Amino acid sequence: MDLTLSRADYLQVGVTSQKTMKLLPASRQSATQKVVVGDQDGVVMCFGMKKGEAAAVFKTLPGQKIARLELGGVLNTPQEKIFIAAGSEIRGFTKRGKQFLSFETNLTESIKAMYISGSDLFVSASYIYNHYCDCKDQHYYLSGDKINDVICLPVERLPRMMPVLACQDRVLRVLQGSDVIYEIEVPGPPTVLALHNGDGGDSGEDLLFGTSDGKLGLIQITTSKPVHKWEIRNDKKRGGILCIDSFDILGDGVKDFLVGRDDGMVEVYSFDNSNEPVLRFDQMLSESITSIQGGCVGKDGYDEIVLSTYSGWVTGLTTEPTHKESGPGEELKLNQEMQNKISSLRSELEHLQYKVLQERENYQQSSQSSKAKSAVPSFSINDKFILNKDDASYSLILEVQTAIDNVLIQSDVPIDLLDVDKNSAVVSFSSCDTESNDNFLLATYRCQANTTRLELKIRSIEGQYGTLQAYVTPRIQPKTCQVRQYHIKPLSLHQRSHFIDNDRPMNTLTLTGQFSFAEVHSWVVFCLPEVPEKPPAGECATFYFQNTFLDTQLECIYRKGEGIFKSDNISTISILKDVLSKEATKRKINLNISYEINEVSVKHTLKLIHPKLEYQLLLAKKVQLIDALKELQVHEGNANFLIPEYRCILEEADHLQEEYKKQPAHLERLYGMITDLFIDKFKFKGTNVKTKVPLLLEILDSYDQNALISFFDAV
Repeated sequence: MDLTLSRADYLQVGVTSQKTMKLLPASRQSATQKVVVGDQDGVVMCFGMKKGEAAAVFKTLPGQKIARLELGGVLNTPQEKIFIAAGSEIRGFTKRGKQFLSFETNLTESIKAMYISGSDLFVSASYIYNHYCDCKDQHYYLSGDKINDVICLPVERLPRMMPVLACQDRVLRVLQGSDVIYEIEVPGPPTVLALHNGDGGDSGEDLLFGTSDGKLGLIQITTSKPVHKWEIRNDKKRGGILCIDSFDILGDGVKDFLVGRDDGMVEVYSFDNSNEPVLRFDQMLSESITSIQGGCVGKDGYDEIVLSTYSGWVTGLTTEPTHKESGPGEELKLNQEMQNKISSLRSELEHLQYKVLQERENYQQSSQSSKAKSAVPSFSINDKFILNKDDASYSLILEVQTAIDNVLIQSDVPIDLLDVDKNSAVVSFSSCDTESNDNFLLATYRCQANTTRLELKIRSIEGQYGTLQAYVTPRIQPKTCQVRQYHIKPLSLHQRSHFIDNDRPMNTLTLTGQFSFAEVHSWVVFCLPEVPEKPPAGECATFYFQNTFLDTQLECIYRKGEGIFKSDNISTISILKDVLSKEATKRKINLNISYEINEVSVKHTLKLIHPKLEYQLLLAKKVQLIDALKELQVHEGNANFLIPEYRCILEEADHLQEEYKKQPAHLERLYGMITDLFIDKFKFKGTNVKTKVPLLLEILDSYDQNALISFFDAV
């Protein structure tokens, strides 16, 4: 990495949404550019830098939350008209701030994503996509899952118009008119789309995508089929991708691509000789990056990466060196500049302190008056609760516009809290009375000063379902708190997938009865994550899932009056049977339940568990030996007398202990899954084998795969 950038904070606006900051084109070569940014207070602000200070060009009055901000104009001319999406309305401003357009789309939902190309406007709400030309409705599409972003391949370079939707079900949908030409499966839920090099690359068909689990990829969208060019996996476990831009920050004549992530990471990738992306720069900021642009804002001739963050900071990472080589005369001038800057900052600070005192007095007076209404300060929380495929855990990410004081986590189902490296908060646990008040977990995270983002990792147990609550208290006066709720579903460790392996031994659960398509869909939503709340179009729905912990699979096919569920894990079928019959009973619906159990599937599931169980048993054994081996090493003065296996354990002691600490109760989880599998196998035969569980645990303690399979067969 040979790129050095210096940070410069320009100004702070209100809380910002994804893709709401742009740089206006420069009026002449190497001139500085103006920044335009929209926030959740509905304010659009345009500013430029003069003598190191941010000078406003225009600022609109507050209004509805701004969800997107795009630049537009006549094709093949500078794109300097500003368009914003707020609620279901699109508004247009000139670069001087004069409003020239107010277009009410009449969408029933608020606009979430927008793209502009000449006189064509592409917008999407949660599930609805609309294409307008000169504000006249042209095309419409109803998506089966949430739409996260929309883009159109460059119409000036291609013979036909090809919009692309990034949908939550891990699919890019390529449209022509109101119809889907084809779907592209991507490795995670896509959150952002961008044209490669800003213009679709050499062919005009190259599209960059970023996913919520931090993966990046490039796809060529041809008229007949997609061509996958490359993909960058998220091996460093960084945050999800919120924004992408193309800009030559390295100054080598080839556009690099800039990436902003939701954990505050900024990355610059360039291309090697074989056109493969190479990471050239990264820097961590303390909050999520909502927008990223390449350009020149701070000083003529110095390129930079301009970012907007969740809490509204507009920041530059500039190529301008902080320490310049200078002669004695210039040094004096620089010192004078620095003195002026320091004195101006001091006076600004004094003015702010005076304003804070005034506001505090006003608040005290208004809150003590007899007519005072409750003046609880409001604050925004940006939260995500997502399942990680790599380690079968949930990430709970809480981001607040101001510093967090503490977060209380409460759960009415048994869950494990896992260690997170990025987390500097101090955690303390309170004892729970599970019998009288259903509390299985009470934990408090006390955050250090200036922490605005907290990330927690949680692992749930399938079959145990309920609610996780987070009580978030920021460092503001008077003390106030917001509660956020997250549903832990019965099959919480299952993740949507695009295909299923039909060669596996499958167990089948069939439901029939007087229920509607919407009712059976609502039961599936209740049981499984990543299922859209609205029933899909048509009379029948098919979903495939993979268990992130065990790699078992589940197929759900249902329609009005019938539901068929197939899995290679008997325990999955057992959980579904119990939960679905309970939900149907609540609604007084009579269900006919039948099932076909494949005996071979039990052995198959045990074989899937085997490598995980073997690894955990070996890890636990090694960790138990570490203290004794260290004692021997101290006693003998060195470890040369030990056999190579034990010397290896000593050398890797820190890594082994860290690995063991990261996965508390992992072994118990695997034991629990095998026990459930054992009980469920015989439950479907009508036999209660709970008395045999102690025998099973004895076999697991001296684990041998063949002995375990024999025990399952012999009972």
